[in-house]
Amino acid sequence: MKALLDPENVSSDESLWDAQDVARYLKVSRSWVYHQAEAGLLPHLRVGSLLRFDPDTIRAYTKGSTVRSKVVPFPPRSQ
Repeated sequence: MKALLDPENVSSDESLWDAQDVARYLKVSRSWVYHQAEAGLLPHLRVGSLLRFDPDTIRAYTKGSTVRSKVVPFPPRSQ
C-alpha cells in the first residue's frame, strides 16, 4: 500500500513512527511490522524505501477501527 500523509490532518505535536516504534507499541517483532505493512494489512506511509506510520492510525488499528486514516493512497508516478 503506497500512501501519502494528508498534510491538513497531521498533528504537529507528534511525529511519524518507524517500524521499531510500531513494534514496541504492539509488542511484536520489527519483521512482523514490515510483513504486515507490505501485505497491505498495516496502514503506512512510504518515504522512498522507508516505511513510516501515523501513531493515531496505529492506535486505531489496535482497536479494530475501520475509520479512514489520515494516511491516504498516493498514485504511482508516471514515467
